[in-house]
Amino acid sequence: MADYHVLDLYFRGYPAAIAACAIPHERGVILVESGPGSTLPALACGLERLGYRLEDVTDVLLTHIHLDHAGAAGALARRGARIHVHPVGAPHMVNPERLLKSARRLYQDEMDLLWGYFLPVPEEQVVVPEDGKPFTLYGHTFVALDTPGHASHHYAYLWNGEVLFTGDVAGVRLPGARHVRLPTPPPEFHLETWRASVRKLLDASARQWVLTHFGPVDDPEWHGQRLLAVLDDLEALLEDLMPREPDVETLTQALLEWTWKIGQEDGLTREQHEQYELVNPTWMSALGVQRYWRKFRAQPEGS
Repeated sequence: MADYHVLDLYFRGYPAAIAACAIPHERGVILVESGPGSTLPALACGLERLGYRLEDVTDVLLTHIHLDHAGAAGALARRGARIHVHPVGAPHMVNPERLLKSARRLYQDEMDLLWGYFLPVPEEQVVVPEDGKPFTLYGHTFVALDTPGHASHHYAYLWNGEVLFTGDVAGVRLPGARHVRLPTPPPEFHLETWRASVRKLLDASARQWVLTHFGPVDDPEWHGQRLLAVLDDLEALLEDLMPREPDVETLTQALLEWTWKIGQEDGLTREQHEQYELVNPTWMSALGVQRYWRKFRAQPEGS
């Protein structure tokens, strides 16, 4: 099988935070994820080391439209790339106004510094793969798998039947640690559908998973089962905590203590824990968990 290359985008200057993956072909290169607009120079450097320019990107496969995954897609589209994206996410790539307004509420004054420019994608350059239906790009076969839970507009991509690019539905697992963490930001975290999506990933029987945060996973069966266990643990925590209606500060502290406890059990150092916090801030996960509980679990019966 042809090779792929993990490009470290050095988000905020840190290694192993956000990855894009490059798959060369005879007419250029396919990317899985564009990364944010703020890391476009790092993406250009990574491609240059492989002998390519930004203009050589023919296609970008986005797992979902969150800014750390899709922010630079518009800039690549302006250089000629086609942008492949989930049908729910496609309208927001063409007209990102609502997406950016929502993100600015979350990130406030840090929005531009963190993510840079998010340019719209011309509608004629947006491609919407069909869930479960193979498609071929320059001799490479992909299957998009609808995998909500982290976001409703989430695809994982099975490449040539062997490698699965998982986006965020396989969680966060940084190099040097056998530890899986859940990114649960607002507004679309949904625990039950996430479980089903993890089982869908496992059913794909790929020999390797590749995470946007960060890189290849060569033990996908262990990883998937661990992810299911962490989802179960999170549900138990919420069932104990959320009926008391904690404010977001209390919830954030509880989640911090929970993630640190699991991290210690997995042999994580304090420094590694802080690296996970950089990639997957607990305050953001707390907001997503709070919204999920209020919308889906705190409703009176029959409502």
